[in-house]
Amino acid sequence: MAYIHRTTMTPGKVELLTEWLPKQSWYAGESARPELAKAGGFRLDDPEGEVGIEFMVVTDTAGQEPVAYLVPMSYRGAALEGVPGGALIGTAEHGVLGTRWIYDGVHDPVVVAQLRALLRGETTPQHQSESDTPDPTVIVHGIGPEDGLEVQVNRVLRPGETADGSPGRLIAGWTWPNGTTARGVFAAVTRA
Repeated sequence: MAYIHRTTMTPGKVELLTEWLPKQSWYAGESARPELAKAGGFRLDDPEGEVGIEFMVVTDTAGQEPVAYLVPMSYRGAALEGVPGGALIGTAEHGVLGTRWIYDGVHDPVVVAQLRALLRGETTPQHQSESDTPDPTVIVHGIGPEDGLEVQVNRVLRPGETADGSPGRLIAGWTWPNGTTARGVFAAVTRA
């Protein structure tokens, strides 16, 4: 199980995402500079214990209506080879682990493998900020993915627990800036 260190990270994750997020094709914000706040998420364990895996939800309040984004992230002790340039969210100095390379998890093979394992029921989602603590609020409906099926991560989150036609889906929650909570589809299995 992953150990959550109570330490500093400079720059912080939200600070890195503030710079990275507007450059993404799926960014739905009205401003070139979002106003982000951490709003939810969970972690998965790397069986090898080398890569930190976090599915973070941030809300952007820069526009007229808040927008919730899901950003799967990997934390690595060295640069990841063979990924697109935009996959690197940034680097940060971790108070215990030193320099960490933080990547968009959809481009990290360890994150993708563990997400697929979660959707097959082979691993347990972990609490975002507590060590060795399962997160029972993260729910998998259906089965998948198997051969011929892919996983689609929903970057812009919308409340609701359906993914029409999907044989499997991952449901989790977040908190809006006004304090209300929502649940929605974080990822769904699709046909390739």
